[in-house]
Amino acid sequence: MNIIVTGFVPFLDNELNPTSEVLELLPKSIKGNEIITVLLPVEYDQCFQVLKPYIDKYKPGIIINLGLAPKRKNISLERVALNISNSEYSDNKGIIKIDESIIENGENAYFSKLPLRKILNILVKKGIPVEISNTAGLYICNNLMYHVLHYIESNKLETKAGFVHVPFMDKQVKDKLENSLPLVTILEGIIDVIKGTL
Repeated sequence: MNIIVTGFVPFLDNELNPTSEVLELLPKSIKGNEIITVLLPVEYDQCFQVLKPYIDKYKPGIIINLGLAPKRKNISLERVALNISNSEYSDNKGIIKIDESIIENGENAYFSKLPLRKILNILVKKGIPVEISNTAGLYICNNLMYHVLHYIESNKLETKAGFVHVPFMDKQVKDKLENSLPLVTILEGIIDVIKGTL
């Protein structure tokens, strides 16, 4: 089986994005399944347009989309994507979206197709900070999650897909009170997400 894992380039005033570093460190295969990594632009809708050809080519059984949530301290397993983009922050093309539907007349929301509780229990047992989150925000991460799940639903694919937010890496923060995890812990957590979905 093919497994696609995506990450994002840096955005806003962040010089690094831990998701791109995770992509570089992931093994080429997990339990005999090929890992295909895709680095995406932090741009509304275009993030999915870059990913779509990979879905069509590799026909993955699993898609794990990763994003950075700077204010969170846990690995966050996202439960739902909403059909709306709304953020005061611009994407990397300078676009700001307020109260805009991602897909006109699309479903109001899609739920993750990952076994969230099973994954949560695996990470908890290993002592990795983790939570199930009920909001993926309304910025680029939610935009991508919605597009992916809409595409799977519209094309009646059997693909398991979902979104996982990660906090800053330790090396990105100067103040120890800020939310961060060691990169090795983030990487281990994402590998366990994949294993838990198999």
